[in-house]
Amino acid sequence: MKPTARIMVVDDEKIVRESVSVWLQKSGYEAVPVEGGQQAIDLLQTEQWDVLLVDLKMPRVDGFKVLHKSIETNADIPVIIFTAYATVETAVEAMRAGAYDYLVKPIDPEVLSMKVEKIVERQHLAQENAVLRKNIDTLCQFDEIVGTSKPIQQVLDLIASVADSDATVLITGESGTGKELVARAIHRNSPRRYKPFVAVSIGALPSTLVESELFGYEKGAFTGADHMHMGKFEMADAGTLLLDEIGEMDQKIQVDLLRVLEERSFTRLGGSREIDTNARIITATNRDLQVEVREGRFRQDLFYRLNVIEIHLPPLRERGDDILFLARHFLEKYNAKSNRKKQGFSSAAIERLTNYQWPGNVRELENAIERAVVVGKGPQIQPQDLWLNAEQSPPKEEKLLPLKEAEKRHILQVLEETDWNVSRSAQILQIDRATLYNKLKTYGLSRPKDRS
Repeated sequence: MKPTARIMVVDDEKIVRESVSVWLQKSGYEAVPVEGGQQAIDLLQTEQWDVLLVDLKMPRVDGFKVLHKSIETNADIPVIIFTAYATVETAVEAMRAGAYDYLVKPIDPEVLSMKVEKIVERQHLAQENAVLRKNIDTLCQFDEIVGTSKPIQQVLDLIASVADSDATVLITGESGTGKELVARAIHRNSPRRYKPFVAVSIGALPSTLVESELFGYEKGAFTGADHMHMGKFEMADAGTLLLDEIGEMDQKIQVDLLRVLEERSFTRLGGSREIDTNARIITATNRDLQVEVREGRFRQDLFYRLNVIEIHLPPLRERGDDILFLARHFLEKYNAKSNRKKQGFSSAAIERLTNYQWPGNVRELENAIERAVVVGKGPQIQPQDLWLNAEQSPPKEEKLLPLKEAEKRHILQVLEETDWNVSRSAQILQIDRATLYNKLKTYGLSRPKDRS
């Protein structure tokens, strides 16, 4: 069944408000015709509404006043503006002020029905998701895995299903889709939640160090080993061990890992004592491991041991309305973190967000929103505030720069945009403060005296 909604139709022209109300009623909605702006404002104070359809040009109390009162009363109510051709620019101003959309008179019933249906379905989905999350949260905590799309709901269902088992899980998906978040959610909803969660990125380690990081080493095991070092398997005992970028693991360590999975024990480098491990193993990769197996880079027997349960994370471009859902989530997060009060996204910014393909997925979206919150000047996020990597290309006449010069200029740009706040700049650059200070020293960068 089509979701129902209560819709207020406000227009001083009787024929318009009554014909629009009849169209909507025939579509199954409760549509109430209202003859003026003041009556609309009075009804906003006393009754619940799902959508407002408001004419801009009305005597005494116009559509702008109704829009402002609606936002003040309940900012979640979408407002669609009616306007004549001659006042389209005014309608755009209304959207900047918070209107959801506008329609030009004479109104096309099909266009109206399509816009209202889309709004109501989205509201209904959000309400269902809120109820579902309220029910699931009594059992499960999903951290920042945000979204209402079918693909992400399937992921949440899988997390809930596998969390209470000890089965090995392989999480696949493109970079930036949130694989570590899924691993943490599995851990926090499992009986192991009070034990350690240990994550190690295989791709971030030199191949010569992977073995000692995973299994640890005894004092004197090699030159420079002047003390005993506990490995990740020991640290994660009785808890969960995430091996991220598992596709980067070389063949020798693959053999060692297979042995640990089969025997549930290992020895430190330079040691002889077998150490038992009860860590649950979760692995993640952005590679196609079946292709890696066929091409001889990944052991088939290890692949089958790791791929007991696979959770595939869809790319953001396949998650539909989750893009705006996530954007608003990150806006709220970074408003609080940066002490900003951004009031949402302009219609042009929304269009840019939804049309972009997001090659960096959720990580790229989060970074884009954080930057927009920090550097944006107006009350709303505008398209120019959204720095999207795949859309950036140097002008043809611009000379290509050496890597060090490009890095120096980028660091300087970030520092300028954060007013030389080193902590915020380090967060945006995704490096620690010490590394940033070292780069400032290397490149001879210092805060201008007039800003100190």
